[in-house]
Amino acid sequence: MNKVLLQLLFLITFLAITSQAAVVDTVDTYSAAMKKNIKAVVIRPDNYASAGEMPVVYLLHGYSGNYADWVKRAPGFEKAADTFQMMIVCPDGGFGSWYWDTKDPQFQYETYVSKELVSFIDSKYKTIKDRRGRAITGLSMGGHGGLYLAFRHQDVFGAAGSMSGGVDIRPFPNNWDMAKRLGKYSENAKVWEENTVINMVHLLTPNTLSIIIDCGKEDFFFGVNENLHRELMYRNIPHDYIVRPGAHNWPYWNNAVQYQLLFMNNFFSRKEAPVK
Repeated sequence: MNKVLLQLLFLITFLAITSQAAVVDTVDTYSAAMKKNIKAVVIRPDNYASAGEMPVVYLLHGYSGNYADWVKRAPGFEKAADTFQMMIVCPDGGFGSWYWDTKDPQFQYETYVSKELVSFIDSKYKTIKDRRGRAITGLSMGGHGGLYLAFRHQDVFGAAGSMSGGVDIRPFPNNWDMAKRLGKYSENAKVWEENTVINMVHLLTPNTLSIIIDCGKEDFFFGVNENLHRELMYRNIPHDYIVRPGAHNWPYWNNAVQYQLLFMNNFFSRKEAPVK
């Protein structure tokens, strides 16, 4: 009888654990800067209703992608919301915005993500409304965006990451709509120099921003990530740097995002996060 009871209790516990499923919603947000509605995916842990304030990871998509990329192309990653008791927000980055504010009024994505979206999420959900409870990362264009926005808004984000990120745009002057956003490099070199992540390391002070960078050895962005790693080392900026075999593709990012979210959880779990 005792053995049967124990087996029943084990089954009930197992079903309770495995029945947890993060809640995935698509919401409409509004950008006053761009005067338009923008969709975002919001992922909450299964116990959100009974939980207290929780941290948020903003997860950015790459060039030509959209807000739904992560949930459609990396199935299962949303389980991290339950595992780590965090929210994950996947905004739309305008196909090829590179998350910059530009002269084009329809491309003000720095303002949108770092201010308007954060304000929307904090007003609608039970979040930790402080840099200690906010992190940002992404893939490719979104890897650039994660570091670019965090470097420039360290009062908003306490941790930042990049997966296969375009962390130096200058070697690619004719690619991925960047010239549409910044103008031709040959005619606007100063703008390009000021808006590439590798030239923004001077904004950092050791131990004020938690940073994780991940890139595959077969990725066409591997060289620029190596250069950024060396620049951070030269300036004594602590960071995690992960290199594995792999290319610029979803199988790599499906793996990489697990490390990123674990890193962010470790940051959120600190008793005292670094402050600027």
